[in-house]
Amino acid sequence: MRPFMKPLTLTLLIVVAAGTLAARQAIPQATGANVARDLRGAIDIHVHSYPDRVPRVLDGLEAARQAKEKGLRAIVLKSHYDPTAGLAFLARKAVPGIEVFGGIDLNLPVGGMNVHAVENMVQTNGGWGRMVWMSTFDAENQVRSTKASRPFVRVSENGALLPETKAVIAAIAKHGLVLASGHVSAAEALMMFEEGRRVGVRAMVATHGMSTPTLLSVEQAKRANALGVLVEFTGDTMQGPNARARVDRIAADIRSIGVEHAIVSSDLGKGGAEMPVEGFATLLEALRQKGFTDRELDQLVKDNPARLLGLK
Repeated sequence: MRPFMKPLTLTLLIVVAAGTLAARQAIPQATGANVARDLRGAIDIHVHSYPDRVPRVLDGLEAARQAKEKGLRAIVLKSHYDPTAGLAFLARKAVPGIEVFGGIDLNLPVGGMNVHAVENMVQTNGGWGRMVWMSTFDAENQVRSTKASRPFVRVSENGALLPETKAVIAAIAKHGLVLASGHVSAAEALMMFEEGRRVGVRAMVATHGMSTPTLLSVEQAKRANALGVLVEFTGDTMQGPNARARVDRIAADIRSIGVEHAIVSSDLGKGGAEMPVEGFATLLEALRQKGFTDRELDQLVKDNPARLLGLK
């Protein structure tokens, strides 16, 4: 290398390294007037809490209390292993003034694609079980995509939904619940949405729709939208090294299908991460920095999730 080229080469290396580091940076917690504006009336459809069998940062009552203090309109408490309709009932009693919903995730502990588990949730005191997630951590697609060797919940075979899956979808339609696709494959999710549309399911959402492990393509997401499906985009922790890259991807994917077809949620409450309301606010501010207007943010976290949950 010629001597005069060394400073230039070093400068280029520094610029490239700095750009790589910036792309991998965490996002500082949002503060200021935008936080209050964004959270007032917002709905987070994806909040994890204790009781659970894995680490969480707060329990369901604390999640409701913090959400109310920040002005949220509603939250949905999610567990991969236990129905949360009962927890929503208790949270509403302990923290009046915020709407708290629960649901059931059809993993192995509740019998997989078990219509009786759905019917039982519907009968839980208060009737606040609203979401039915169609298998997440125990979904066949999830287990196979992680190359794990353990039992799983199968929802389809030979390109067709199993009878038990159709029975669950029929129960969702019967009781006016929300069909959430869980961690199934893109092809399975579309089959579920088509069946849901056929039998009259009121509301449907593609869980983590365009992210792993479902990975709907833009074309598939638009096919789901045409069936009345909202695609969920989850922020997760904004403290991690890949937060900025994740926000970039979320922003691009939402633009590809349109804000009218999307929902943004936190997917927080996880052990070692920030509180759900903090991460949620930071995600929304990060999306604002990507060019989303106040009106678009309201549609993503207020209007669309209210429609999904049947709120007026």
